[in-house]
Amino acid sequence: MAGGGLSSSVSKKEYNGNLTCYVLLTCLVTGFGGIMFGYDIGISGGVTSMPAFLEKFFPSVYHQEEMVQSNSQYCKFNSQSLTMFTSSLYLAALVASFVAARVTKSLGRRWSMLLGGTIFLCGALLNAAAIHVSMLILGRVLLGIGVGFSIQSIPLYVSEMAPYKHRGALNSIFQLSITIGILIANLVNFFSSKYIKGDNAWRVSLGGAAVPALIITLSGFFVCETPNSLIEREEYAKARQQLRRIRGVYDVDAEFDDLMAASLVSKSMTGSPWASLLKRKYRPQLVLAVLIPMFQQLTGINVVMFYAPELFSSLGSGQNVALMSAVVTGIVNVASTFIAVFGLDKFGRRRLFQVGGIIMLIFQASVAGLIGAKFGWTGVSETPMTKLYSIILLTCICCFVSAFAFSWAPLGWLVPSEIFPLEIRSSGQAVVAAVNMLLTFAVAQAFLTSLCHLKYGLFAMFAVIVLVMTLFVQFFVPETKDIPIEETWKLWRKHWYWKKFVQEDHHHDHDHHRAVDHFGRFPN
Repeated sequence: MAGGGLSSSVSKKEYNGNLTCYVLLTCLVTGFGGIMFGYDIGISGGVTSMPAFLEKFFPSVYHQEEMVQSNSQYCKFNSQSLTMFTSSLYLAALVASFVAARVTKSLGRRWSMLLGGTIFLCGALLNAAAIHVSMLILGRVLLGIGVGFSIQSIPLYVSEMAPYKHRGALNSIFQLSITIGILIANLVNFFSSKYIKGDNAWRVSLGGAAVPALIITLSGFFVCETPNSLIEREEYAKARQQLRRIRGVYDVDAEFDDLMAASLVSKSMTGSPWASLLKRKYRPQLVLAVLIPMFQQLTGINVVMFYAPELFSSLGSGQNVALMSAVVTGIVNVASTFIAVFGLDKFGRRRLFQVGGIIMLIFQASVAGLIGAKFGWTGVSETPMTKLYSIILLTCICCFVSAFAFSWAPLGWLVPSEIFPLEIRSSGQAVVAAVNMLLTFAVAQAFLTSLCHLKYGLFAMFAVIVLVMTLFVQFFVPETKDIPIEETWKLWRKHWYWKKFVQEDHHHDHDHHRAVDHFGRFPN
């Protein structure tokens, strides 16, 4: 089968060690850094549906919403300044991810997480105290820098700390924490809007981002560095000691030798790791590093998560009902992510990619049909949306969110973090983060305008993209389940398509054997 589950054709190494309580706790603490990212995704749409917030910072949108109810529902929130408030964070995260790559490589994954949490904390406090739109934008930029550092370092950290047999489950904690952050934000928005009057409502919502930022910043002082990072910085004895600690056994020679082999290959490279990414032998990793996060964002999921309150509000629901609908989608998002936590290492990456893609295609197309049937091309409905119709639409959206939550949501972070060899891992993960943020920025900036012009056709376009990306996985993404992170490079030589890019390069095997002989003399 083209692109089929190829892990069976790659020899599976067995390393000594177990999933220790220390590793589990460490991965839980760092993985929950995703709450920062998720909270911000969820909070933005809710805050921008609060009348007091709009009246203070975006009065033109406020007056358009309050005074001109006869306008097309598709164009109700079309404002570039409003979307810039939401999307400025992601542009800042894009730039920050490249800086984070250098910090992650030279200082370690831990320091990158610490910096991310600290900068995010400053941005949250600035947003909560904002008195002018420029303060909001500056706060969002600081939040973006924090997110850029976090999404570049956390998936790498967890992938390197986790035993390979549990890598999928532990790495999916990052995505689980994103969904929890979204749900918490939706709940904060709902209760703030309902029970807090005036400016204090949106200030509580925006300032709440400081809580997860403070947690991840403080936790950064107590977690250890990964053995991979220590070896990368030539702290070999400390790396061996750390590996023994996190695996819970004394004999870690097999895994340590492979880490050292990867380090030798990394150090034997000449030139910049950024230039190395463009080499032919790394073409498979580069293509997946670009296309997987790109497809992840072009599913339309962030349209739902960013703008769920505005979406339901513009489709005829009241503000509180709209916020409550966002809470429902948030609960579905969290619950469905547990399928990934317990299923990734059992069913494999490709199967969840494919099943999730098929379900997403069905229900994204259904959303397009339902919105089109109700509002047509004009965006004006002669009758209000009935309760039954709203429930059907919400159910379709929840099914779409559920499928995304157990497939492309965690896998969009997990698979890219697994496929890079050590020599290009930091720069490769920076590309993943940058593409993710670039597309998130583009979708956030363009969605409301696109909805105004493309109408329900926008959701049909997302459905077509879901079909394309499901076919891409079928033919071009190999199975990485049960493959040690320093052994995944072998997958490409067995792949029906990618082997033509890497099969002529035999230096990796030679360097691997040479590294084991050489590094066997390092301290025990």
